[in-house]
This record gives sequence, C-alpha cells and structure tokens, in this order.
Amino acid sequence: MATEPNIAGLDIAGARFLPGLLSVHEQIELAGEIAAIMAEAPLFRPRMPRNGRPFSVSMTNCGALGWVSDESGYRYQSHHPVTGRCWPALPGRLAALWQRVTGLAALPEACLVNYYDGHARMGLHQDRDEADFRAPVLSLSLGDSALFRIGGTARGGPTRSVTLASGDGLVLEGASRLAFHGIDRIRAGSSRLLPQGGRINLTLRRVTPLPDDGG
Repeated sequence: MATEPNIAGLDIAGARFLPGLLSVHEQIELAGEIAAIMAEAPLFRPRMPRNGRPFSVSMTNCGALGWVSDESGYRYQSHHPVTGRCWPALPGRLAALWQRVTGLAALPEACLVNYYDGHARMGLHQDRDEADFRAPVLSLSLGDSALFRIGGTARGGPTRSVTLASGDGLVLEGASRLAFHGIDRIRAGSSRLLPQGGRINLTLRRVTPLPDDGG
C-alpha cells in the first residue's frame, strides 16, 4: 500500500493527499470518459432527507451501485433515480488506479460523480453509508481547484484545509475513514480541463463488506 504522508497539520492518521496523481494526459482522457458517463446517466440534483432541500452540487454515478439522496434518506441503489436505467460501468482506468493506490484487490462498487459549478459547496459530513469501513475512500479531482476542509471523527472539532487541484487524489482510510470533510469553495476559472468549467469530483467506494481476507 502507498505510504504518502498525511495532510500537513492533521493529527488523524490515514488521510493521504496525493498531489498530481493524474498526469495532464490522464486527466484529459478521464474527463472524456466521465463526459460519456454523464451523457448516459445525466446529472441530477439530490435532495436532503426529510426536508427535500436540493444540494448545491449535481451528481451521477458509475459502477454497480450509485449513491443517491432524497426525502427517503441516503442510500445506494443499482439504477439512476430519474431514468431508471442501471448505472454505466466503472471505467477500467479507475479500477486499476484504485488497486494501485489502495492495494486492495476488491474493486470499488460505486463511483460518485459530483459536479460543482462556481457556487457549489459541500458541508462537513462523514461517508458512513457503506457496510465496511475497513475499505478506504479514494477521491479524484478534475477541473477547477477546490478548498477542501477536513477534521476528525467528532463534529465540531478542529479542521484543516488543503487546495485540491485538477489531477490530485485524496485517500481516507484507517482513522480518517470517518473524518468529517467538505468543500468550502470552488476557485472558478482555475482550470481549462472541462469545457463547461467547474469541478468534477470522483469518489470511489466499496459498498458491501470486504472479502474475509480484507480484499
């Protein structure tokens, strides 16, 4: 498993910042694959449980399962909530990158695709809708830079911030797997990668338990 240093200033183990994980060429090719995924599974606006308030980000998914949110709650399901069609397949390059970065043979079952325009935000939250927290979460950034904030596993604790630029990766594993994290702002116009502008964040996740050998 990779041994990159923790994010500077964080006292929580397992949060690994991987600047420049994707080359410019890899970013261009991956952005093209994600554009095809969004054409097949269009972006939709998730809603908060209970009150139905829409998120400021739009999203879609690829892989066997996809994360959705509406008045019924947060959950994973096998189909797009608007079209009813199964999610597009996970690109092979993402599966290979997951194995290289995490060291796991067990592949991610979901890749959440979040699209941020220049005004979108993501409040501090935990990724805890999965069955097995032994599996890490791998995040990849494409397009405009974002100010990412991360804290510990208790809400309201101290936080640190780091800029995530196009091509950067981030891993949450170990103690940081349930760290609170979010996006405070997008630096609009900081990248020319996406024709429409904005930022795409890809979050690769295991949903079901890892095999008995840990993957």
